[in-house]
Amino acid sequence: MPPFRFIHSSDLHLGKRFGTLPEAIRGQASEARHNALHALARAARDHEAGHILVAGDVFDTETPTEQVWRQALTAMAGAEGIDWWLLPGNHDSLAAESLWQRVAAQAPANVHVLTEAAPLEIAPGVMLLPAPLSRKFPGRDLTDYMPAAATPAGALRIGLAHGAIQGFDEDGVRAEEIIPPDRAQSAGLDYLALGDWHGQMRIGARTWFSGAPERDGFRHAGRGACLAVTLDGPGAEPVVDGVPTGTLHWAEAPLPLLPGQDAAQALQALLPPAAERRQTLLRIRATGRASLPEQAALHRAAEDAAPEFGFFELLAAGLATEYDEADLSAVIQGGALQAAAEELGRPLADETAPEEDRRLAGAALNRLYAYLQEDAS
Repeated sequence: MPPFRFIHSSDLHLGKRFGTLPEAIRGQASEARHNALHALARAARDHEAGHILVAGDVFDTETPTEQVWRQALTAMAGAEGIDWWLLPGNHDSLAAESLWQRVAAQAPANVHVLTEAAPLEIAPGVMLLPAPLSRKFPGRDLTDYMPAAATPAGALRIGLAHGAIQGFDEDGVRAEEIIPPDRAQSAGLDYLALGDWHGQMRIGARTWFSGAPERDGFRHAGRGACLAVTLDGPGAEPVVDGVPTGTLHWAEAPLPLLPGQDAAQALQALLPPAAERRQTLLRIRATGRASLPEQAALHRAAEDAAPEFGFFELLAAGLATEYDEADLSAVIQGGALQAAAEELGRPLADETAPEEDRRLAGAALNRLYAYLQEDAS
């Protein structure tokens, strides 16, 4: 038989509201998520793949708006010559019966909703073994039927599931729901396509998490991606290639600082080229030590750069203050403020002071210094 090529994706989370992001970026993030459908179709065409397997969480909730699911079907219908195979996951499980009934009723001919845990021929000599989630917490490993599932001799066997793998760190996973890492071997699968983990991960030669086509947080840095998979025949090791699909680039960068270092310049060195900033969501964690003027310069540089980014955040709680009375003397000329500054400076000058006292004193001095500089300007 000729090689069978397909795109493995998961966790589209269409309709996600991005409530934790600033309002200015939410629309862009939602649009990027919808556009992931077009990116997956391009990946399929570029790799001569006639099928896209979505391993769960097509939608972010069990109650997406009609606009969300109908626009999704329209986008999939526009991918001529490509079949979409949609697996309900934990966010959009089969408990949302009315959702999947409506999707199936209005789905174009190239879109298929997988509601049964049974082998299905999706192409000549290619059997798909889906494991749709009956509810958010099914209470068992839904791939356990695969080893005994009969398929024609000589046919390719592809598993499609959504969930965690044993030894895989995923909060809230129940032991009875964990998918064994050797399921591909025990079930005689040529490939096991998994979803749920939003980062791309190889569990074994035949078992992969595709990752989300659009990232939705800093936990998985970079741009979203999918996997282009080629099966040359039953028993042959899959050829798996990562394919970038994401529009938004999530990045988290450390900024270690030392006293005397130009903090603003160090920040500038971490920033991507200007042309990439609108699509970048960047979080910078400053650590180490810096003086009051250096910290003030750092925050001014961050405030100046922030409007160019889709999202920008400087976290400076881990940056200790290198205290020098002369720094405040330059902006305070005696009086009550001078006395208050000196009182705040005592914990910073005392290395035996509790760490929390030193942190709070440093934060207060930095705030005071910034206010005074604003008044002076």
